[in-house]
Amino acid sequence: MRLAFAQVDAVVGDIECNASRAIDAIRRAEDAGADLTLLPELMLTGYPPEDLLAKDHFVDDNLSALQVVAGSVSRRALIGFVERGANGRLHNASALLGQGRVLGIYRKRRLPNYGVFDEARYFEPGGEAVQFEHEGVMAACTVCEDIWVPELATQAAASGARLLLNISASPFDRGKGESREAMLRRRATENGVWLAYCNLVGGQDELVFDGRSVLISPEGEVVARAKAFEEDLLIAEFPAADGNRIEPLLDGEEEVYRALTLGLRDYIHKNEFTDVVIGMSGGIDSALTAVLAADALGAEHVHGVTMPSRYSSEGSRSDSQLLAEALGMQLLELPIERPFDALLDDLTPVFAGLPPDITEENLQARIRGILLMALSNKFGWIVLATGNKSELSVGYSTLYGDMVGGFAPIKDVFKTRVYDLARWRNERGAVIPDAILTKPPSAELRPGQVDQDSLPPYDVLDGILVRYVERDESQGQIVAAGFDEAIVARVCHLVDAAEYKRRQGPTGIRITPKAFGKDRRMPITNRYRG
Repeated sequence: MRLAFAQVDAVVGDIECNASRAIDAIRRAEDAGADLTLLPELMLTGYPPEDLLAKDHFVDDNLSALQVVAGSVSRRALIGFVERGANGRLHNASALLGQGRVLGIYRKRRLPNYGVFDEARYFEPGGEAVQFEHEGVMAACTVCEDIWVPELATQAAASGARLLLNISASPFDRGKGESREAMLRRRATENGVWLAYCNLVGGQDELVFDGRSVLISPEGEVVARAKAFEEDLLIAEFPAADGNRIEPLLDGEEEVYRALTLGLRDYIHKNEFTDVVIGMSGGIDSALTAVLAADALGAEHVHGVTMPSRYSSEGSRSDSQLLAEALGMQLLELPIERPFDALLDDLTPVFAGLPPDITEENLQARIRGILLMALSNKFGWIVLATGNKSELSVGYSTLYGDMVGGFAPIKDVFKTRVYDLARWRNERGAVIPDAILTKPPSAELRPGQVDQDSLPPYDVLDGILVRYVERDESQGQIVAAGFDEAIVARVCHLVDAAEYKRRQGPTGIRITPKAFGKDRRMPITNRYRG
């Protein structure tokens, strides 16, 4: 049997376009001799459709599109869509298409309702297994989370299935490719079956779907694998022939970097922007953001702005210039000294007798935010915020200042990993000046300021944050792991106190299992100190 894995970048809500892309993929697959074409979970609506599912006409449009796609299928295809049951409840379903019509429907039985998933809010679980015979092989249908449940695969194999089919919209987090594939291999070997897995690819708001569709043998061998973070049509023989294509799995910094560029590109293009603007401080965060944007969109669509003040070092300007030249991006200079002076003059009568403090520092950040938003309004460029996960965790950021932006590409990237990604990228073509990689991080909002004046060293800070934010460890557990008790108490307090800031910041790309937003939803008003 020849299988096709149509790894498509569907757009949430663009049902007509998604149907058209499905038809194109099916035709190309059939032209290549495919007997059965797999397309991703909720291909017709895009994933996740969220509260669009509350609109009856949205569901109706997806059902109409299913009939259109079915009419294009000469052989067989399996595609994800939203079904409306007899009781009016919705199902996350897959349709088996063939000979121009819908041959059968499988309803997802395990609805994830954790982390970024809210499927129980929208769908009713299915209750029945669905199998069909094709080319003398009994195949069983599953959708995404179903395959993570061992007993469903065991039940299918016990009922005679020799090929498990799984269409999926499995979002990426760091290391997901390896861990997910290990799970799929276990399902195949535990049950002595072939396993064909087709995953969605593309960015949707904070989520990135990484593709990497696979065909796995009963011995747990990956005999075909589609591309990572790219649309792909993988044709694979079952049982496997020697000619099957096996793309690299990817891991480490390359995996994360590819996820960030895809998530950024799709967010910009799917929201009908073309260009971005970035405040360039001469530091590592704005440098990595600019490089990601140039790689994702093309340097001609990236505009940097350096906004020096009386506290800006010469290096912050010159390093930004060197980076811009290396990338081939535009760099504007808009000094903030005059508006800063004007605001200080206006506030002098009110602040009389009070020493300068963080108020004056934040004024500078907010002036820069105003300038960036002015450029955005005038030219239609979306502002990319450059804050990293370490800073956002502890509130080392200014509301309506450096948090200004329409998208935050490195929002879920700890500071230590920002450096790792920058070095990895430089190894593949040096664009970030060495001075940016080696200088002490600084907001440059007062004389001689460095981040370490206010925060623990980033390797210590990130070690605490991983445990407190991502693993939900208590302060006592973190101290027991070898961290200083006073530092732990202070960091945890900063994290809790900054929740109100994070709620007002832009969305950004999720690369960890516990990103701020859908994964981690803490109350703002909260006195629990654990």
